[in-house]
Amino acid sequence: MSDLSPECAPKRTFANASEFMGSRPKCGSKLQANLPGDLWRRTEGGITFDKKCERWEPIGMAVHGRHERGGHGHGVAPQRFEAAFAIATLLNLALVALQVVYGILAHSIALLADAGHNLGDVLALLLAWGAYVLARWHPTERYTYGFRSASILAPLLSAAILLLATGAIVWEAIRRFMEPPVVVGTTVMAVAGIAVVLNAVAAWLFMAGSRDLNIRSAFLHMAADAGVSFGVVVAGGAILLTGWNWIDPLVSLIIAAVIAWGTWGLLRDAVTLSLQGVPPDMEPAQVRSYLEALPGVAGVHDLHIWAMSTTETALTCHLVMPGGVPGDAFFTRLSHDLHDRFGIEHPTVQIEIGEPAHPCRLAPEHVV
Repeated sequence: MSDLSPECAPKRTFANASEFMGSRPKCGSKLQANLPGDLWRRTEGGITFDKKCERWEPIGMAVHGRHERGGHGHGVAPQRFEAAFAIATLLNLALVALQVVYGILAHSIALLADAGHNLGDVLALLLAWGAYVLARWHPTERYTYGFRSASILAPLLSAAILLLATGAIVWEAIRRFMEPPVVVGTTVMAVAGIAVVLNAVAAWLFMAGSRDLNIRSAFLHMAADAGVSFGVVVAGGAILLTGWNWIDPLVSLIIAAVIAWGTWGLLRDAVTLSLQGVPPDMEPAQVRSYLEALPGVAGVHDLHIWAMSTTETALTCHLVMPGGVPGDAFFTRLSHDLHDRFGIEHPTVQIEIGEPAHPCRLAPEHVV
């Protein structure tokens, strides 16, 4: 891309795209165009154009980067989890039925509590599965980013379901402390042992995608269930040895504490991404330092980093480059570096010359 020629005429400002395209200035003239919407690579206002022998070239431009997802930063390797969701859902439905039946027969609140927890997991798995599918739908004219953010909403709803299930478990466990029923320890141990195996298998199915918050929510559900079921086995053994039936509601409270502890991190990260915060595994100060150190860059402002989905991060910023817009090699390197060093999948960069007569209104830090 060529630089502005020194003989260029003074700037003109056009009110809209029609006026700009309808003008016919002489070759070499320079124009200041304030164009609406997504015209000229979605750059907002303050874009300088140079006409070089019947060819218009944007001097303030945007670069868009889109690459295959890598394992660094917020990006993760693309994998397929449809079969994992289907198998894990079926395993948990079978487990819920088994625990409900034998929990009633054995008078075990621990089994019934675990069944309620696993039913919540089935709903969470269905949410995560639906979000996983939606995130792969193509963008539309209305939803220009597609439905990628569904993978952020699903963990948020999943965490809410888990917290509701935890409250129900605590309530019933406290009630059982008042009137502890007789618990059949052998039945509890047998059913919980089956649950350990089924949940461990389900967790293993999602292990490879644990860097994706949506897949991680499914993994944490299954892994926590395996640990909780192991605790129920311990409770059954303790009841057999001691005859203390109050151990059953005690284990239920421990189960609730484990669920709440595991849910907190998921809820925190899901809320952060839902509010378009910087992904937890990324330091914005490091990204800013990298951009400021680029050759020819005199300043960086209007820097925004947010999650488009649980696997893709976007960045927008303005770079002040008094020497003019660099060539394509600069933008190619920039896009690759942001991807490889920070896991940023979708960068959009606006270049500004930094002319004092035309300051960027988004330059102040408090302006968004």
